Amino acid sequence: MLIHPHVLSNFFDYNEFLNEADEAVFELGLTGELQIASFHPAYQFAGCAPDDIENYSNRSPYPMLHLLREASVARAVATFPGINEIGSNNISTLRRLGKAGWQRLDLNPSPTST
Repeated sequence: MLIHPHVLSNFFDYNEFLNEADEAVFELGLTGELQIASFHPAYQFAGCAPDDIENYSNRSPYPMLHLLREASVARAVATFPGINEIGSNNISTLRRLGKAGWQRLDLNPSPTST
């Protein structure tokens, strides 16, 4: 996993870099061996508005590229029932929550004192 809090904060610059990273995988002959999963604080799917709730499924605190071995992905797909529905289930959950529900989630709870 490649995470960097101080670079590629602009999503469109990040997306251009992602294209270059995908091209590097291809040029290195690693297509079919590696794939890149991408996450960004301002992630935006093609065809979505910047504030659409679906985008939150790929949002993260910092720009990040997750390098996945295709063999590991294939093994997970073969082993875990319903794995192919995870993405659509996440988006369905986000749509049910809506932005108000998402904002009500306490994703960074403060530690309780004892």
